[in-house]
Amino acid sequence: MKIDRLIGILSVLLQEEKTTAPELAERFEVSKRTINRDIDVLCTAGIPIQTTQGIGGGISIMEGYRMDRTLLTSKDMQMILAGLRSLDSVSGSRYYGRLMEKIQAGSAEFVSGRDSILIDLSSWYRESLAPKIEVIQNAIESRHILKFTYYNQNGESTREVEPYYIVFKWSSWYVWAWCKKRKDFRLFKLNRMDKVMMSDSKFVCRNAPTPDLSTEKVFPGGIKVKALFEADVKWRLIEEFGPECYTEVEDGRLLFSADYTDMDNLVTWILTFGDKAELLEPKEARVRIANTIEAMRKKYERSL
Repeated sequence: MKIDRLIGILSVLLQEEKTTAPELAERFEVSKRTINRDIDVLCTAGIPIQTTQGIGGGISIMEGYRMDRTLLTSKDMQMILAGLRSLDSVSGSRYYGRLMEKIQAGSAEFVSGRDSILIDLSSWYRESLAPKIEVIQNAIESRHILKFTYYNQNGESTREVEPYYIVFKWSSWYVWAWCKKRKDFRLFKLNRMDKVMMSDSKFVCRNAPTPDLSTEKVFPGGIKVKALFEADVKWRLIEEFGPECYTEVEDGRLLFSADYTDMDNLVTWILTFGDKAELLEPKEARVRIANTIEAMRKKYERSL
């Protein structure tokens, strides 16, 4: 990807006195013309790069502006490596690992010490996730319409979207895109997308806003929840809502209070605790849980 290559080129220039466009083209597996365009982009961004022609010529950072390599400490580089490895965990390839190998080539002192952070973003769905991410990345870079079948609580539908960002948030992957059906920007969860393909149709890039991923924006709350939980499920409350979400009552149970966004999700969540939870409020959800339990009881009694 272009931004990764730009970072790589800058890193090479910081490590070496001088290099050439053919050398960079071979290292990053692109054409010389692409390297020249990348150098122009770096110059436009304010990096003082100079090129000289003829024997002994090449590409270098202007004398007097050379940055000390220690600007990036070993700890800094370990953080960069951890981030790149985390992307490899869902890319289906070793693209980012190979990128860092190229950056480190011939500079053993550039990265030292042992790895201290390991990040795996692939979740349980790695086999299906990596191909989707690859298709979406290609569609974003080439500005092609993305087609897929989407599943949610309202059923399934076929969507055509203009993709702009791949997002990892709330332990899941999403694509931020302009939905042609809804005429607005939407977040689509990758695990709910099927038959993802890049169409032949291209789109003109909109002035796409960066998605507002604040919890208050995406999950605005509004449903006041109170529930009692047995003490032995405290770990789940802490994991999902933090240690401030409950108070202990006289009989040892935990009184839970929080705002919830979706009634269906609330009912489903409470039911996952079995008899370890009793929902107190809202009454509407309490009634729905009681009806669900009664329907389940009848269904299981028929099979006995």
